[in-house]
Amino acid sequence: MARKPKDAGILHGHHVVTGPELRATFEAAGDPDDPVRLRRRVVHGVVLVLLIGLIVAAIITAVAIVSGQIKLPTTEASDEPATVCPAATFDYTPNDQINLNVYNSTSRPGLARSVADEFLARKFVVGAVANTDAGYRGVAAVVSGAAGQSAAFSVQRNLPGSDYYQDDRTDPSVDVILAGDYESLAPPELVDQTPGQLSCPRESRRIADDDKWPVIPTAGATP
Repeated sequence: MARKPKDAGILHGHHVVTGPELRATFEAAGDPDDPVRLRRRVVHGVVLVLLIGLIVAAIITAVAIVSGQIKLPTTEASDEPATVCPAATFDYTPNDQINLNVYNSTSRPGLARSVADEFLARKFVVGAVANTDAGYRGVAAVVSGAAGQSAAFSVQRNLPGSDYYQDDRTDPSVDVILAGDYESLAPPELVDQTPGQLSCPRESRRIADDDKWPVIPTAGATP
């Protein structure tokens, strides 16, 4: 019985790839007009461009933030203390209706007495006149309770540059605490008696006093 001739394309049950078949396979894979390959190249190109764009944008943004051209929102505004200066508008209280205490927190001898005499000449009702220790820096601190705010407003019109503070007193009296920058009262004929607001210049300073009250006056010798 004659044997069947062996098929050269089969080896141990597996198909043997021929040269022509291998060339045909690579030619098909390398076809530049293959729509699948073209689509992949387009997608890869788009992704690459997007990544490069994001990196460039991030670098530009970082440089702008460092240089201050872009400012990120912060909580600084919300952390700033609310104003403590009363917002109400006050009429000028007549001088003879204001009970005033005058304190000298400077090293200038006799300052409280001389300023108190000036207030007396303007018909203010002057009570205590004394030296005191105070941490306030400025022209003068004008201190009153809520009941004395209108009177404090009138005092500030006579004492330009002074800083208003409110304490817990219930009477309408006003304390004037003279500080290192004090020079003089406003000339009587130049005192503005139109309605207005209390003045708290410390709130606009770069460095403000943290204390709610500048001092609790204590009498000393030689005002």
